[in-house]
Amino acid sequence: MTLFPKEPPPDLKGPAKRQEVTHLLEKLKIDLKEKNLFPPRAPVGPPRAERNVLLEHLKILGRSTEDADPLYTKEGIETLTRHGFESNSPTTSREALRCLANALVLEPSTRQVFVDLDYAPKAAERLKNDNRDDEFLISRILFLTTYNTNLDFERLIDQHHLADNINTYARLRSAAAPRQNIARHARQFSKGSRKDGTAQEDLSLAETLKLLFNITHFYPARADVFSKSIPNILKILSRRQITDPPLQPPVNYLINSLINLDLEDRKAVHFGLNPVFPKFDQKCNAERFIVILDKATAQYPDAELEQVAGPLVTLLRRIYEFAPEGVRKYMQWRVMPTDEERKQPLGTSSTLSSRLLRLSSSPVAPSMRENISSLLFELSDKDATSFVQNIGLGFASGFLMTHNVPIPENAMEAWSSGSGNNNDNGANGESAINPITGQRLEAEHPVKMDPMTNEEKEREAEKLFVLFERLKKTGVVDVKNPVEQALHSGRLEELDDIDEIIDVD
Repeated sequence: MTLFPKEPPPDLKGPAKRQEVTHLLEKLKIDLKEKNLFPPRAPVGPPRAERNVLLEHLKILGRSTEDADPLYTKEGIETLTRHGFESNSPTTSREALRCLANALVLEPSTRQVFVDLDYAPKAAERLKNDNRDDEFLISRILFLTTYNTNLDFERLIDQHHLADNINTYARLRSAAAPRQNIARHARQFSKGSRKDGTAQEDLSLAETLKLLFNITHFYPARADVFSKSIPNILKILSRRQITDPPLQPPVNYLINSLINLDLEDRKAVHFGLNPVFPKFDQKCNAERFIVILDKATAQYPDAELEQVAGPLVTLLRRIYEFAPEGVRKYMQWRVMPTDEERKQPLGTSSTLSSRLLRLSSSPVAPSMRENISSLLFELSDKDATSFVQNIGLGFASGFLMTHNVPIPENAMEAWSSGSGNNNDNGANGESAINPITGQRLEAEHPVKMDPMTNEEKEREAEKLFVLFERLKKTGVVDVKNPVEQALHSGRLEELDDIDEIIDVD
């Protein structure tokens, strides 16, 4: 093989590919001892060490596990790891780490091999480097080892500054002080600026956030050490441009990373004032999340929302639990149907509340259906009567029944828009509301139908009797069948001619 072999053909496979992988790994392994792969004396263009070229070729061949078996052996992983963490050349190190990260993705069994080599502490220490390529590669490698390995992340937190290197040191105050990864990303969003990061900055931030989420998920008792990142995560979220569609990386990972953190600051040791509700505008973060939810429900189909929007709804529910009264009122106003929407049945307009109501009954998004119904119930302060009045019995009944919450006795009675609706703006005084659809009765269009024949009336009465019997058997609502009640009280008299049936009361 020449000093600078040509890039391997992309269709190389079979014994030829396996032989090439073996040859490249053998040369790289020897180089670990002999350091014999150097740039040529008279290169054309910038000098490139042969080891870097070999690593690039190995990366190409390793994009598929087929016929690349030697790469995924203990010897192969050790060769890549040593070049990645022991090389004095940043370029060589990063080329090796790219090969290693690809191997850990494509062959999960190699993750434990990497852990057994005990280079994870070096990886945790290296996260302090102010370099986005290093942040991306190291965060991805550590993220992958959160699955199917016995890596002790508590050791990395306690002895190798993993949490400090991910977020920031609380003692660092001056603008010139060194900052760690999430703090570095937040620093580019100066006051009043909404300048987004470069593609590489977004990629590295996404990997860091994924690592943070997994550690706080698998080690919930240690989530507290990442609380210092909360203000910076919120800062990035509040000042980034909202893309179309909105839940693209890294925004979705910024939201996910907050889920397991102590947003309420229950220990009251990290912040003087809760950063979720800053003094200058307590509602600003809740407002931002609602804006993102508004855009998401307008731009993603239901099935896709099921995959991407769940954490955002969960985050809104968590915030509402401990929000100040003013923020709670604001969230109710933004999310719940307004009196203006009651000119038509709820859920039929293009507003955020209507889209949420439709999602709450979507057959293709069961998780979102449950999550949104829970959000609406909690925004109604978990009061069944307010819940029914806010969204109508048609949307509320299913949630109440599946959660064993008794349906209010007066649920079927019309009520006025000024008598208990948390979101009433008083624009139309005491307008009566249809309890099923949530529409104002005065706005309903009369339905023109031909009169029913006596035979049709009899069939509908039978259906009604059956429905009441089924409802009574559920035990959810204590109802008495009106037909049965009238019969037992002697108010009905059965005659031969159906036209002569009368109410004798």
